[in-house]
Amino acid sequence: MNSETLVYLNGKMVPANEAHIAIYDASVVLGATLTDMERTFSKKVFRLDEHIERLYRSCKYGRIQPPVSKEKTKEIIEELVEHNSQFLEPHQELGCIQFISPGEFKVYAGSAGNPGDMEPTYCIHTFPLPFSFWKHYFHEGAHVVTPSIRHIPPQSIDPKIKCRSRMHWWLADQETHLVDPKAVSLCLDLNGNITETSGSNFLILQNGVLLTPSSRNILPGVSSNFVRELSEELGLAYLEKDFQVYDVINAEEAFLTSTPYCIAPVTQINGIPINSGKIGSVFHKLIDLWSKKVGVDIKAQILTSKI
Repeated sequence: MNSETLVYLNGKMVPANEAHIAIYDASVVLGATLTDMERTFSKKVFRLDEHIERLYRSCKYGRIQPPVSKEKTKEIIEELVEHNSQFLEPHQELGCIQFISPGEFKVYAGSAGNPGDMEPTYCIHTFPLPFSFWKHYFHEGAHVVTPSIRHIPPQSIDPKIKCRSRMHWWLADQETHLVDPKAVSLCLDLNGNITETSGSNFLILQNGVLLTPSSRNILPGVSSNFVRELSEELGLAYLEKDFQVYDVINAEEAFLTSTPYCIAPVTQINGIPINSGKIGSVFHKLIDLWSKKVGVDIKAQILTSKI
């Protein structure tokens, strides 16, 4: 981390190495944190308004009042990105994170203590996107595994909020990585329907139609919504419905959509090849059109990255 990189924390811009969260913050004591993330293309933030809107919807549901307006959050993000981008190499891009918690407990006893008047902890920070981490997705395709751990049902926490209460994902990954250390956990709901991964939405191509799981079970992705727009330009139908592992195994293609790498092909599920087990033509059409829209060759950016 460059010593001159800035972080926004509780109303102030501070050097990144001076940005600290108290051990008795609700984010630590209860894991009560709402969050969102954007990325840049050519050092400009992609679909910033959509991400901010989603964050503030999450905050309303989570009963946490952000200390600044949406407009102010946008100004802070743009200021941080402009400042911190100057420390990047020409080929690098930034990820930008916002997270907010109810704040610090006056008594270090979690919910057993009286929370009193808590002030939200609000942080915005950036980091260089580690593109090399996803290179294998674009060489051979991702491998998704469905562990025994099930997705948290919407009757408990509505998945349309983006939060960091994620112990089930940690446990899911411990199982998944026994099968394949590079595989991605794809959780099922209590009825055996496909939901999502810890960091991406999941789509399949079936009979020429892009299918996304029911919105009652997943976080509405900014990236998956953009794929919906791209699919319309390519003449592909886009449909929301429940589907199962059987449908994934027999799909024509499958995809992950996520902010950092945009869209990636999935070529295996539970060790079984999807179609031929090769990266399909529709993936190439989608990523090429996305690249055209943002003026960046996304595949090349990831495949040639050294970080």
